[in-house]
Amino acid sequence: MDLSLDTRAEGEHTVVSVAGEIDVYTAPKLREALLELVNAGKYHIVVDVERVEFLDSTGLGVLVGGLKRVRAHNGTLQVVCTQERLLKIFRITGLTKVFALHGSVAEAVAEN
Repeated sequence: MDLSLDTRAEGEHTVVSVAGEIDVYTAPKLREALLELVNAGKYHIVVDVERVEFLDSTGLGVLVGGLKRVRAHNGTLQVVCTQERLLKIFRITGLTKVFALHGSVAEAVAEN
């Protein structure tokens, strides 16, 4: 399956809604989108993975890389995720301690 990205502004935040699979083949598309946002001065990013069907270690690496880039500018990268199978991946990898995980875009945007 392919990966589709939809980017929109929500106040001071930029929301990237992701659908499909984030794996070794599609992760570069997400990496490029996050890099373009940071290069454009967008340092408060919300990645909505509610419509993601599969996430592998490459995808996690892209999210961590995006987080490092925005933090270099005192920014934030938050993740919207309520799917148990994806939350389990974040828990197993210990990334629940790294990422702010939220139940909705509205909750993530209200965070800061």
